[in-house]
Amino acid sequence: MTAIPQRDPCQGVLQILRFNRPKYLAAAAVILAAMTARALVPPLCGILLFASALPVFCWTVSSLLASHYVYDRSHFYELSWLARAIKRAPQRWLSIHCGLDETSPLLAARFPAASGCVVDIFDPRVMTEDSIRQARNARRNSVPAAPARFDSLPFAAGAFDTVFCIFAAHELRRHADRVRLFVEVARVLAPGGVFVLVEHLRDWPNFLAFGPSFLHFH
Repeated sequence: MTAIPQRDPCQGVLQILRFNRPKYLAAAAVILAAMTARALVPPLCGILLFASALPVFCWTVSSLLASHYVYDRSHFYELSWLARAIKRAPQRWLSIHCGLDETSPLLAARFPAASGCVVDIFDPRVMTEDSIRQARNARRNSVPAAPARFDSLPFAAGAFDTVFCIFAAHELRRHADRVRLFVEVARVLAPGGVFVLVEHLRDWPNFLAFGPSFLHFH
């Protein structure tokens, strides 16, 4: 196995800040405004202002801490967890992303004897959130990707024994679009093939960590 490309110590959390800059600036403005106004209003109003700004402050801090843990401290990008997800090394694999690709070079390094393909399924008509556009503008992908439609992958049936879709499927916000993608994944997978899908969950732990932003997850 060739060397796994190294990430910067805070690469993940800094990317989260960059891609979601307007949201974090808005949160900072709300917190600053509440702190400033608290000294100018009656005590009861000041308490209400503090109470209203406290969740914003807590979720801003906790979301950054959670992002730092997931993307920078959890060793996720070492891909050692793949040994539990895949019983045997792939021979022909496909990696699906939406423009920011942090895993295809890692997959190529971990499976040097395999033949890999990478596709970018970004569709501006259905992926309209500002964060994905910021991510695409900042991308520094080292593995070239072919553009592809999420509902019509340009491969023959059974072309791959393993398909990876890591932190990408949630960019398809509509359930029907995700179903179309998964139908295509099933088509291009060989019999007995493996689909490795990685996403954050829309659950209570992520609500506590990210607040209303957990609705971005699935």
